[in-house]
Order: sequence, then structure tokens, then C-alpha cells
Amino acid sequence: MHRVHIVGRKNSGKTTLVAELVAHFVSLGRRVGTIKHTHHQHELDTPGKDSHTHREAGSAVVGILTPNMSAVFRPSEGDRHDTDERYQWLAPMYADCELVIVEGNSQTAAPKFEVWRAATGTEPMAATDRTIVAVITDDPLPFDFPTIPRSKIEQIGSSVLAQ
Repeated sequence: MHRVHIVGRKNSGKTTLVAELVAHFVSLGRRVGTIKHTHHQHELDTPGKDSHTHREAGSAVVGILTPNMSAVFRPSEGDRHDTDERYQWLAPMYADCELVIVEGNSQTAAPKFEVWRAATGTEPMAATDRTIVAVITDDPLPFDFPTIPRSKIEQIGSSVLAQ
């Protein structure tokens, strides 16, 4: 799975950039998948529904098939909840995608691009995380680091595909 991550601090514009990248790649005829990574605890299934009851009973994996959508719920196991192994488990579901864009997960070994805006009042993550490939911003950085203009979606897309 060809996977890149769009990382950044809260309200930096990650979701907007991911959506723009997806639209850009789709306009070029490319098939793209996305994953939203969060460190917050969320109940993705609906308590009280059959699928939730199956999972609570101990099912290792629970699937839901509807006429318009399919979903699979798989509980995380122990300390493996933030490792790149989980992306490998998801890989077969993205087999027909040329690229998978993950929003978030700054702890991954996969290529990472940081979206940053000076208006957030925060320091870019790249100031301390030199594993980031480039910072996507229209603002000047307070240190020397590779940047891609935020306003240049084609240039961002080319850089993402090159990883």
C-alpha cells in the first residue's frame, strides 16, 4: 500500500488539504483511499445495534453489509493500537488504490507532510521532527526546512506521489 500521511497540529487545515488532494487525484483519473487516524477514543460502532452486540460478545472481527456501504470493525489488541502493523491489516481493503492518504499519525515510519499555518500560533512539528518530508504552508517558516506552497495543490500532489 502506497501510503503518505498529512500531519499537523489542531486547526492547521489537515482535513481540507486531504479533501483537496483527493479531488485533485480523482480529477487526474487516479484511485485514492483515505484513512483518518486519531489518538482519541471513539466508539465507531453503535451501542445497542446487532454488530455492537456481536463485538461485545467477543467476535474478533465484525462486518456490516448494507446496500450502499460495507464496514468492518476490529478491536485493537493491547499495545499494537498505534503501530504500522494495523495499516498492513487494512492494506487488502485498499488494494485497488494507487495511493492511500492518512490524515494524522505523526508517529509512523511512512512519509509525512506537515500542513502548518502561522495563524494557529503554534510551532511547526518539523522544528523537532525531522522525519517530516516537507511543510505545506504559505507562511514563512521560523527555521530552514523544505516547504511546498499550500496554494499549489498540483505541486503538493506531485510531491506526495513522489514518496
